[in-house]
Amino acid sequence: MAELHIADDGIARCGWCSATSDYIAYHDNEWGYPVKDDQRLFEKICLESFQSGLSWRTILTKRDNFRKAFKQFDFYQMAEFTEQDVERLLQDEGIVRHRGKIEAVINNAKRAIEMVEQEGSLAVFFWRFEAEEAPNATEVRATSPESVALSKALKKRGWKFVGPTTAYAFMQAMGLVNDHSEGCAMREKATQARLSFEKPE
Repeated sequence: MAELHIADDGIARCGWCSATSDYIAYHDNEWGYPVKDDQRLFEKICLESFQSGLSWRTILTKRDNFRKAFKQFDFYQMAEFTEQDVERLLQDEGIVRHRGKIEAVINNAKRAIEMVEQEGSLAVFFWRFEAEEAPNATEVRATSPESVALSKALKKRGWKFVGPTTAYAFMQAMGLVNDHSEGCAMREKATQARLSFEKPE
């Protein structure tokens, strides 16, 4: 069962917020609200790829460094990165220095450009995998049928480091599913945001 965290302000939030106070603002203002901006979607799936095997706190505290290192996750600029850029990034202490992940997100930038050419936008593609809000968000899960399908679709298009768990974390954060726990003060806010959201077509 998903547990709640009662912070110092007396507000009930998803249990994962208990890990660090750094999560509070992210949880309250970003996590679970629908996004259709391509650059934000691309940034998030890249950061989730870097997070694989690590804590989200590690990535969140380095997020500004990642943005600077990867040109604000402008995938058109990232697609032009060369081996010299890879070597530069491997020396950047402000990010996660993992060659496989760095090379993966540069590859994914090129795949993102292809997706925009084929689909019109990243948002159109990603929002095809929207999951209905669970009537009782009481179980903590790491994947879903939709995230498995999204992962498979991305891999088929040549994307890397986008397994089902990474895809699900991306879906949770970008509002493709509302996984705020029952009793979390932000659950209804996320529900309303999703109801008023105009799905990209």
